[in-house]
Amino acid sequence: MKDDCKYSDVEAQLRQSMEDGLFQAHDKLPSIRQLSERQRVGKNTVIRAYQELEAQGWVYAVPRSGYRVAERALKTETPSHPPSRVDLLSMSKSILTQPIIQHDMPAGSAHPDTDSPAIRSLYAEIGRHSRLQTHMPCHYQLPPGHDQLVRQLRKITRDLGIDAQRSDIAITHGGQQAISLALRALTQPGDIVAVESPCYFGTLLLLESLGLRVIEIACHPATGIDIDALQDAVTRWPIKALLVTPNFNNPTGAQMPLSHRQALLAVTRTLPIIEDDVFGSLGFGEPIPSLKALDTEERVIYLNSLSKTLDSRLRIGWIVAGRYLPQIEKVLLSENMGSLNLMQSAVAEFLTTGKYRTHLARMRRVYQQRQQRFARLLHQAFQQQPALAGRYHVSRPDGSFLCWLTLPHTVDTYRIYHACLAKKISLLPGHLFATQGQFNHCIRFSVTTLNDDATWLRSLTVLAALIAEQLQS
Repeated sequence: MKDDCKYSDVEAQLRQSMEDGLFQAHDKLPSIRQLSERQRVGKNTVIRAYQELEAQGWVYAVPRSGYRVAERALKTETPSHPPSRVDLLSMSKSILTQPIIQHDMPAGSAHPDTDSPAIRSLYAEIGRHSRLQTHMPCHYQLPPGHDQLVRQLRKITRDLGIDAQRSDIAITHGGQQAISLALRALTQPGDIVAVESPCYFGTLLLLESLGLRVIEIACHPATGIDIDALQDAVTRWPIKALLVTPNFNNPTGAQMPLSHRQALLAVTRTLPIIEDDVFGSLGFGEPIPSLKALDTEERVIYLNSLSKTLDSRLRIGWIVAGRYLPQIEKVLLSENMGSLNLMQSAVAEFLTTGKYRTHLARMRRVYQQRQQRFARLLHQAFQQQPALAGRYHVSRPDGSFLCWLTLPHTVDTYRIYHACLAKKISLLPGHLFATQGQFNHCIRFSVTTLNDDATWLRSLTVLAALIAEQLQS
């Protein structure tokens, strides 16, 4: 093979890896020596490939450090699909209704780790309140909810930088109901809602149930929604609302920088925004102001939940809706005729003890360590498969307990998912997180149960072998 053919092949493979999302902006690329050995070509051939990519704006050189990915390489495209109706129910049911078994690597469900002193204290409080209920008269807990709990949730909201008044807050039956209430306050069946892509499958299913059409805005796995693509979509389509998770998107873990949040508010003009912040308290670094905190026009509906920070079984969320609150309370009252007073009163009492803040600080450290360990174990397992070398990328979020694995586009992770079930490995295929099949080559992991490194390494080694086998076939 002539040298010009060799360098063009190396150049094409590197470009494809960047287009497949296997690298983030400013990621360090394989060294000249590594690539020379891996591709079995001379170092001069690799140097020329990198020089060509640099001239085209795909990479840039760092003195004494090698080459890194340029921003241009990861520029997302404006959505090519028009607004569409969601149809994920059949696949979601087939995955979510799988029999509950003891997995060696239970990384599919995004539930928090509940093995902590604070959670034990919380359930002791729930037990105490349960016994007290037998001596109290029956009554409904009407919107906005238990007064003491509203006060405590206001404190949590203010800790997150949002100056919410008690009159702005309503308690909901978890975060999912909060999203539903916000959507119903802002839209009618047939309307168009813009969402991040990839997007949490529960949100997509909710949009489907409400008869809404969705336009999916491309996202970067580190910095979140693409502002240029969003601006183009807002200009082209009569979008009624934007639903976005600036802090640690589910599934990618992306966190929008402050500049992106400011730009998002600017390009959306008067468009109502629903801000889902259920992972906002689980950041590992300095917090970034929420969209609600930056909003000066009262068009951001903010919602949060205790499902990711305490226990998903509590089903306690809240919504800061401002001028939309009367509509939301009307729906709450008509649907629920009140909420579960026992759970609200017990959680309110628990939050007054101050144990919640201590718990959050502990869990942030725990999840950060597990994120780091998971990435190390995954790399260790995948390095055993030459077919995977340089052909995958795992996200490294600055918060939450989710990781997102990107593989070559030829990989079908729904097939991988089924093969893993037989090996007692639980994960979620990327098919669930979009309506057009854009992420069928991706996998979402939750690291909350990562306690036994040896067991997880064995499972990840099996996963790597399954992926390699599919690539080679």
